[in-house]
Amino acid sequence: MIVRRAALADAADIAAVHVRTWQAAYAHVFGAERLAGLDVRRRTAGWERSLREGETVFVADEGGRVVGFAAVGPSRDDADEAELYAIYALPESWGSGAGPALLGAGLEEMRAAGYEEAVLWVLEDNPRARRFYAREGFEPDGGRKEESVLGMRVVEVRLRLRLAPARRRGPRRRG
Repeated sequence: MIVRRAALADAADIAAVHVRTWQAAYAHVFGAERLAGLDVRRRTAGWERSLREGETVFVADEGGRVVGFAAVGPSRDDADEAELYAIYALPESWGSGAGPALLGAGLEEMRAAGYEEAVLWVLEDNPRARRFYAREGFEPDGGRKEESVLGMRVVEVRLRLRLAPARRRGPRRRG
């Protein structure tokens, strides 16, 4: 598996991962019937637009097949912080290392852009994702918001990670 920057040609694959992962990960929240209505074509158009506009998206590519993606950029709430907008991997890739690899690429991008902190929003009722983020060092910071998603009211919580500065390689000192 390799992690690389997404190309416009990846939009349909990203959309398919997005829909399949939502259907698997959120069935307990939204119900299978509601999630069955997610439209890959509509999501593809959205990802094409995002990629054309320069959104930073990474894909996990396993033998030419996109099995996951992550999108990062400036926080929607505070331009001094970076945000992980989305990270998803196909259910059959859970536990394969795709998630940590994608997150690692996103965090490196944030550090390289000079950000000192990263945030993300996650459904409060998403224990699997919350365990993943905790293992990766994210902690709740008290931020909460209620939103309407697929016609249902859900609560999201904000998690935060202090980014260590990017390591710079330079000449070794002798002595």
